[in-house]
Amino acid sequence: MSKDREFYWRRLHSLLGIIPVGLFVTQHLLINFQATHGAESFNKASEFMGNLPFLWFLEWFVIYIPLMFHAFYGVYIAFTAQPNTQRFGTFRNWMFVLQRFTGVFLVIFLAWHIFQTRIQKALGTEVDYDMMVQVLSNPIMVAFYALGIISATFHLANGIWSFLVSWGITQSPKSQKIATYITMIFFVVLSVIGIGALLAFVQ
Repeated sequence: MSKDREFYWRRLHSLLGIIPVGLFVTQHLLINFQATHGAESFNKASEFMGNLPFLWFLEWFVIYIPLMFHAFYGVYIAFTAQPNTQRFGTFRNWMFVLQRFTGVFLVIFLAWHIFQTRIQKALGTEVDYDMMVQVLSNPIMVAFYALGIISATFHLANGIWSFLVSWGITQSPKSQKIATYITMIFFVVLSVIGIGALLAFVQ
């Protein structure tokens, strides 16, 4: 792969990680958070999303195709990229390693999550509050989903930081430091929402 082509592939990978994948992850966690208000609230929110117009088009061209590109190209980056120890310090290089680790884990987690929800729905299973309670009746599955949520929120938050740098939005060390604080706050807030939603299904 030529350097110019790889540059544009990486830019596309970075952009899709924020829009639409990052927006979808945030929206998905917020929808799931409705479970904290009870089964009826979650089922209503889930039903509303399931009845959106042009749902098939939205799922494939706004979620699945961008997600698959971001995931598979991200795995390629994870096994080929090297930390930039000269430009960034130890903390940022640890973030680099965690970004690659969470990215690879999320490919596994999302494949399983899609199998348990979207594919089961296609096979005729009702995806509702009771189904998620059943899925999360196993403590091992609760731990697996908790790790998946934390991985997703960290990957998105740290990915926003990387996006700001790679797209030239934060160039100075000061702006990058500020971006670190903001994205880590975002990570904590989104993690609380995600884990709160998860615990709402645990009986």
